[in-house]
Amino acid sequence: MTQAINYANPGPLGLMGFGMTTVLLNIHNAGFFPISAMILAMGLCYGGLAQIIAGIFEFKKGNTFGLTAFISYGFFWISLVVLLILPKLGLADPTPSGFMAWYLIMWGIFTGFMYIGTLRANKVLQFVFASLTVLFFLLAAKDLTGSELIGRIAGFEGIICGLSAIYLAMAEVINEQHGGDILPIGKPA
Repeated sequence: MTQAINYANPGPLGLMGFGMTTVLLNIHNAGFFPISAMILAMGLCYGGLAQIIAGIFEFKKGNTFGLTAFISYGFFWISLVVLLILPKLGLADPTPSGFMAWYLIMWGIFTGFMYIGTLRANKVLQFVFASLTVLFFLLAAKDLTGSELIGRIAGFEGIICGLSAIYLAMAEVINEQHGGDILPIGKPA
């Protein structure tokens, strides 16, 4: 008789990679700081690579949603950093803002579909995906209109989205460590 392997939950790693990177980028979008190497490094390493690693482990657990979400958003972060640094290295022209809006619209559509996948999950995960969908469309609207106000609103909304992912990550870790619901996440119906 073979013994089942009990894998650790990779979700908190992916959620923290997403959440912390999202908060930091949106502090920039809200107008507090210019984009810097710190944001780019977080995008490559924690937002990108850590989420991809989490997604690979979700595959090992048989979780199609986690696999798709973490690997997709991991590569979102990597592609965003590449979009920002290729022009600075002289390897490509900067992406026009209207075309960048379509990049964000596509991610918003993808995220909207992923949100539907959360409807049987906990309430905090639903909030993460709902607020991320709104964030992508706000950022696209900012690029389509050139509105600094929409960009700032998107920044504050993105900070809330990222903080909700951080909360969920830590709730999963703390609740598992303590064997109970220390931090509520709104169990699925």
